[in-house]
Amino acid sequence: MTTSATPGTGPTENSMRRALKRARDGVALDVAEAAVLLQARGEALTGLAASAARVRDAGLEAAGRPGVITYSKSVFVPLTRLCRDKCHYCTFATVPGRLRREGHGMFMSPDEVLDIARKGAALGCKEALITLGDKPEDRWPEAREWLDAHGYDDTIAYVRAVSIRILEETGLLPHLNPGVMSWTDFQRLKPVAPSMGMMLETTATRLWSEPGGPHHGSPDKEPAVRLRVLQDAGRSSVPFTSGLLIGIGETYEERAESLFALRKVARDHHGIQELIIQNFRAKPDTAMRGMPDAELDDLVATVAVARHIMGPTVCLQAPPNLVDSEYERLIGAGIDDWGGVSPLTIDHVNPERPWPQIEELARRSRAAGFELRERLCVYPEFVRRGEPWLDPRLRPHVDALADPATGLARPDAVVEGRPWQEPDEVFTATGRTDLHTSIDSEGRTADRRGDFDEVYGDWEALREAAAPGMVPQRIDADVRGALRTAADDPTRLTDAEALALFHADGPALDALCRVADDVRRTVNGDDVTYIVTRNINFTNVCYTGCRFCAFAQRRTDADAYTLSLEQVADRAQQAWDVGAVEVCMQGGIHPDLPGTAYFDIARAVKERVPGMHVHAFSPMEVVNGASRTGLSIREWLTAAKEAGLDSVPGTAAEILDDEVRWVLTKGKLPTATWIEVITTAHELGIRSSSTMMYGHVDQPRHWLGHLRTLAGIQRETGGFTEFVTLPFIHTNAPVYLAGIARPGPTTRDNRAVTAMARLLLHPWIPNIQTSWVKLGTEGAAEMLRSGANDLGGTLMEETISRMAGSSYGSYKSVRDLVAVAEAAGRPAKPRTTLYGEVPGERQRAAEASDGHLPELLPVLD
Repeated sequence: MTTSATPGTGPTENSMRRALKRARDGVALDVAEAAVLLQARGEALTGLAASAARVRDAGLEAAGRPGVITYSKSVFVPLTRLCRDKCHYCTFATVPGRLRREGHGMFMSPDEVLDIARKGAALGCKEALITLGDKPEDRWPEAREWLDAHGYDDTIAYVRAVSIRILEETGLLPHLNPGVMSWTDFQRLKPVAPSMGMMLETTATRLWSEPGGPHHGSPDKEPAVRLRVLQDAGRSSVPFTSGLLIGIGETYEERAESLFALRKVARDHHGIQELIIQNFRAKPDTAMRGMPDAELDDLVATVAVARHIMGPTVCLQAPPNLVDSEYERLIGAGIDDWGGVSPLTIDHVNPERPWPQIEELARRSRAAGFELRERLCVYPEFVRRGEPWLDPRLRPHVDALADPATGLARPDAVVEGRPWQEPDEVFTATGRTDLHTSIDSEGRTADRRGDFDEVYGDWEALREAAAPGMVPQRIDADVRGALRTAADDPTRLTDAEALALFHADGPALDALCRVADDVRRTVNGDDVTYIVTRNINFTNVCYTGCRFCAFAQRRTDADAYTLSLEQVADRAQQAWDVGAVEVCMQGGIHPDLPGTAYFDIARAVKERVPGMHVHAFSPMEVVNGASRTGLSIREWLTAAKEAGLDSVPGTAAEILDDEVRWVLTKGKLPTATWIEVITTAHELGIRSSSTMMYGHVDQPRHWLGHLRTLAGIQRETGGFTEFVTLPFIHTNAPVYLAGIARPGPTTRDNRAVTAMARLLLHPWIPNIQTSWVKLGTEGAAEMLRSGANDLGGTLMEETISRMAGSSYGSYKSVRDLVAVAEAAGRPAKPRTTLYGEVPGERQRAAEASDGHLPELLPVLD
């Protein structure tokens, strides 16, 4: 039962009147006011519902469908009823023994799924609602055995496989409800389902943590975990359904807090396509069978308050089978959708509550002044938005069923299977393929991409999220004592001492750099190493939404481009001819790029130039490739190595702290996944660099955590070849243009980071690289006096930093790099990717060309 914070008392008449007036006037409500309005009854509830309906009507008018209420014609597919959770009100989840007694398998077989889907397609259904228990293999050995026997690593792999078959063999669109998902799970499932969902239910932690609570003993019902899922869905640009389950013991204040939590997620990423307000219904044979059902007035009030909090744009649903024909009251409170209604299957979560007939739903909606229209599982707004919300592999399936004008379902659509396949002509050269040269002569076309206001999420919400990380930390530790520790044994530096040194300035900073340089001299000697290499960025089309990145473009932007495989191979050949020993290849996460494209790129270089070291594909690209192929990260990296991959860049790290990462990027991989990719690569014998981009919304405490993480990985794997400092280039970075980030690090910051990297990574990572493309000649020379021993590469072309606004050019000749070393008073020496000796033939070729391409290099068509 839902209660107020003080049992036996309700809101005062004045507080109700004041809250109703604010709602009626369109003033933003706070949690306390929302909690008051949730208790509205009688005339107060009638007034609240009327103002909520006006908000709904304004949203429908703006969306171009005034007077329309929607539903989805669907089939319900209970893929497995096994679950690792123990919700005290649930009859959906069961145990293996009962499934066996009833003659069922641990999972529905593909044939059973397809039989339902085909029958649904014959009846005109367009959605396959795939619902299942959370991670059953973690609790039930029988589930693990079934997956193993059928060749699936986990339940998500089976969900993916069965979704593809539904698409290809029936034409229905899968809407996936597999419970709690990781960021990586979203990447795996996004190419096979236009939409997904998971009910938040409540943010009341006590209902999960306290014995006797409805969610006690259910790991996947922890509110913080579920909120993280909703955030990851938004970061991954997945149209997502969520909602509340009301009447399970939460207070009105807790219910209001849950609605505001949902509003925050919706505001952050604009990815909540639908909010369900579901009323609790007690079921026999459950621990909560004696709990009273949520009352209709309670449901109506919650719908109305949800409409006021969420505003006019979010679609609001109340399941029609969970009320006793009181449809008009729900419409009057502000809903605009009835959810999935099946002419074929029962509601397996609420089997005692049959779906209403669609004709009856249309009649009752019409009586309330609304036209009932069919939608798809993915809502009209997201159908019309297209990229990045709809994967290109799904676009033909959605387009076959959607009205292009409204985004709703086409009444005359033929529901039939269509191939699920990679887009055609991925490696056709398109766009500004001369950007690698023209960026220096002509610059970029505009200072920002065309979808600046949408692709990165909500900038105002981001400013709030960034604020805590921008507050400097007071440091009281003794800098002189920390310097003594560093000089004596850097491995003994405590976190407090390290933070003190990160903040060092003036003479203390000079002393810190001298200590770091002494360590460098002991480890590396005086040689400054460099590599003759070429960067090849094979595409800059990307919708990941990294807010620091000025390189990524929409496919329709003037500066967008994609290279052909032949162009990639040609550039590798040109680099080889002038003495290169390595190509470094990275690109945007192009929606059309199949997961096997990376293998094709590596193979193209190796076939043209067998001796070239292929240093390629950031951890983000690795995850993208694995997700799109359905392979595990280990399997994908193994295949990439077989195709010619020699090592991977440790980019996409930025700052290995999710507090900072989720400000810097909307959709890039989280810290744990970056670590998983890198450690897996190292275990397979694929070495990597390591990096840190700093000077934006971070603080020294983040730098310390990042470097400690890298040192820990290196102690475990030994796979890092070097650490590369990457100062943030702010000029054209979206997060700076939006007024959120600092204008890059100061010279003091650069010296402190370089010196501390040398000390904190000692003795584990012996090579510290500075970036001339970001710091220039004088800046790089200063870093060589502050603990760095490596200058990186000649690059030959450099587009990423130049697009961001770096003014230090796109390449350095061998003579240029030697001059930088000489400016630091040191000799220079060429190296390989793995810091080995460069063969004499390669050195002679580099000397003959000075390690750079001819100035009149022809532009490749």
